[in-house]
Amino acid sequence: MTAFEELERGDIVWATDPLSEKGRPLLVLGSPRFPNHGVQLITVLISTKTYHEESLTLRDDDYAGDPLGERSHVLPWSLATLNNAADVEYYLTSLVDGRTEDVVGQLIGYITD
Repeated sequence: MTAFEELERGDIVWATDPLSEKGRPLLVLGSPRFPNHGVQLITVLISTKTYHEESLTLRDDDYAGDPLGERSHVLPWSLATLNNAADVEYYLTSLVDGRTEDVVGQLIGYITD
């Protein structure tokens, strides 16, 4: 098990879904440490649904570790900040740097337009 404070950009975790009561995979895009609040994880949601036109499909070679079980899609516009270890159930895998950068690039495009 990877400790909350050790998670970093590109890691995928099973965590609390801010949109429902179920958990879901989330991709970590940043893990800043704040003086009064400690580590917070900046994440985006991952879905198995294919109807999101702007989602980024993950292929087997996008993973630095084992692929997720089902074909998955990153939703770069769906940001969630996780504030403590209780929000993360467990580490799943990670993405290669290039694919993580694709997600970050698309996210930046959404917030700078």
